[in-house]
Amino acid sequence: MKNMVKRIGLTAIVLVALVLIGGSAFYYGYKIGAETSEVTILEGVSNLGEGKKTSADFSLFWDTWNVLRDKYVDSESVTDQDMVYGAISGMLAATGDPYSVFMPPKEADDFSQEISGEFGGIGAEIGVRNEQLVVIAPLKNTPADRAGLQAGDAIVEINKESTEGLSADDAVKRIRGKIGTNVTLTVFRGGWSATRDFAIVRDTIQIPTLDWKMLNDEGKEDPNGKILYIQLYNFYEKAPFLFYEAIVQSIDNNPKGIILDLRNNPGGYLDAAVNIAGWFMDRGSVVVTEKFRSEEDGHTSFEAQGIPVFKNTPTVVLINQGSASASEILAGALRDNNDSKLVGEKSFGKGSVQELIQLKADAMVKITVAHWLTPKGTVIDKNGLTPDAEVKLTEENINADKDPQLEKAVEVLKSEM
Repeated sequence: MKNMVKRIGLTAIVLVALVLIGGSAFYYGYKIGAETSEVTILEGVSNLGEGKKTSADFSLFWDTWNVLRDKYVDSESVTDQDMVYGAISGMLAATGDPYSVFMPPKEADDFSQEISGEFGGIGAEIGVRNEQLVVIAPLKNTPADRAGLQAGDAIVEINKESTEGLSADDAVKRIRGKIGTNVTLTVFRGGWSATRDFAIVRDTIQIPTLDWKMLNDEGKEDPNGKILYIQLYNFYEKAPFLFYEAIVQSIDNNPKGIILDLRNNPGGYLDAAVNIAGWFMDRGSVVVTEKFRSEEDGHTSFEAQGIPVFKNTPTVVLINQGSASASEILAGALRDNNDSKLVGEKSFGKGSVQELIQLKADAMVKITVAHWLTPKGTVIDKNGLTPDAEVKLTEENINADKDPQLEKAVEVLKSEM
């Protein structure tokens, strides 16, 4: 297997935040491209020399450039560099892929900081589904969570400005702000007759990673129970170690079954998901395959490398529409390799890989380079994973502190223990 590169497929999932602390890449684990950029010369564009050919008529580009320079009423407020950045952004937008974006130097710097781990914001991942900006998952015990945002909420307005046609990256710029200040999200949720406003106070966000406890046969917390319940909130760099710690601490209970809760887990490092999969499947088993754009580019398979302590332990995985990216990889791998049952709601459907490429002048391009497939060849992107047992979690359930999805997971697990 090729050496694993830390990367993630961004759910156009963008942390709504302003970074406070730098560090190694949090959540995203992007593959960084060339340290130095390379100039591509296009024939027919200008007399710069020979290079790659294009059939595009670039005279239209320069005609528009000149019209803007000569006719636009506020042309003095737009620099040549602004126009270049705008043209590059439009070129990436032409793909129709919300995950392929251009970042000018300032945005590239903000992005590099944003994936560090501790930050100020509202504590929600947002993404684009069917051209609508949505909440992928509110993080536990954050302003977004306390305000009542839920996975799947459609964000219609940000501070009374429409989000129509807005990318996740641009939405983040609008939602960011100083700690202690308010941002108002106008939200529509399935079952509502009208939108509602959520006024959320920005705060410092500490990212939760993992909780675990032992459950009895009724699904109640019990230190002497035989069901190990592990809830993973993300797959950032500490996830494999914290997962290991949970296993060590629970080993005295000799768990007879496992419930792995990946609800509202938007993903993170690919190698964290592969690492955790190694506890459940034989060394060398395929966890996920990256399929590139052509047969020449081929594909890359990532294999389990751990000790399969839980290979023969019945396992049920909880998923919902907030389960994305690395969550879908792990859930799909456990179902394909171990016949683990998935319970809950259909997952988000984020199964593409972004590569972060450094350009000149500290700008960056984030571009989709591959799709993820489960071991049996299921395409995750735009499809998601359909649970074996579909169970809805309603607002009434939440208000009554009931969790029918967990109850169903216990029921399914007991039938296999």
